[in-house]
Amino acid sequence: QVQLVESGGGLVQPGGSLRLSCAASGSIFSINVMGWYRQAPGKERELVASITSVGTTNYADSVKGRFTISRDNAKNTVYLQMNSLKPEDTAVYYCNVVGRRRWYDSDSYYWGQGTQVTVSS
Repeated sequence: QVQLVESGGGLVQPGGSLRLSCAASGSIFSINVMGWYRQAPGKERELVASITSVGTTNYADSVKGRFTISRDNAKNTVYLQMNSLKPEDTAVYYCNVVGRRRWYDSDSYYWGQGTQVTVSS
């Protein structure tokens, strides 16, 4: 089993900052991509940011310049630093990991339970 434990969500005023963390644990041989998705009420889940094992990053246009994704490979942990938050950033944020449990497995997708981020005055 692979577990993803998220932390860092909450309520913040517009213009504020939050840092999300997601630690992967359990039976996992390797992790390729780590990322964050979000889903607002009535909307589809969307990619926010992702980072590969060698540090290549990808961001949604709506968060470029405001959010920064990073990872600690030794801890199997991914972070999302969110600055200059806007009300439209309000959503449930989900951690996503693409990895394999054994060396001969193909990649699988794993999801965290989600953490609420609310940006409101």
